[in-house]
Amino acid sequence: MATVRRTPLNRDRVLRAAVALADEVGVAGLSMRRLAQQLGVVPMALYKHVADKEELLDGMVDVVIGEFDTPGPGLDWRDGVRARVLSARRAVLRHPWARQAIESRTRRTPTVLAYMNSVAGVLLDGGLSADLTHHVLHALGNRIWGFSPELFDEPRDENAPPPTPEQQQAMAAELSQRYPHILAIAMAATEGDLSRVGPGCDEEFEFRFALDLLLDGAERLRRGGWTSTAADPIATLRD
Repeated sequence: MATVRRTPLNRDRVLRAAVALADEVGVAGLSMRRLAQQLGVVPMALYKHVADKEELLDGMVDVVIGEFDTPGPGLDWRDGVRARVLSARRAVLRHPWARQAIESRTRRTPTVLAYMNSVAGVLLDGGLSADLTHHVLHALGNRIWGFSPELFDEPRDENAPPPTPEQQQAMAAELSQRYPHILAIAMAATEGDLSRVGPGCDEEFEFRFALDLLLDGAERLRRGGWTSTAADPIATLRD
């Protein structure tokens, strides 16, 4: 009888299987035992390739970063950074668990550092000083990884019926009394239909808006020769 040869287990295969499993069950449902079952091996076989779940998550983040596209030549620095960041966003949206995993990492792998270095390189090659690049990276924050905090989103039961006109009126009355400015924002965002408040904002639009706002502001500072050692660098930001 012919023997069925198994595909040899290696680190890359382990990490890619872990990414696929996390896409299906999330990080909370991912375990070394479950991953071993998926690969058809005993759990101990995994530890030859990853020391523990933390190292597994580090490697999974590296796999996602490997999906980030490198923009083509000929772009100015703003379009180059924008292309990198929006590519990162597409990858993170493909893997819903990735945002949580990236935020939870306490050590930076060579892959993570190489990506950060590439974004910094686009800024520096575009004429931003190392000083300004440092502060722009802080301002961009997690946007370089393709996500940003949702300001107004609230969890909502998808099976719950939409609020009645009476409930909307009561909601508006309470907001008007206690939080009039939030009400003004909510009315503008929903065109007066407060039943649309629960699902939150259009996160894709908000992400791109903030990204472009930051990059346009950085370009203005670059042109003005901004430095953090100026007599009043914050006042320069407001000029």
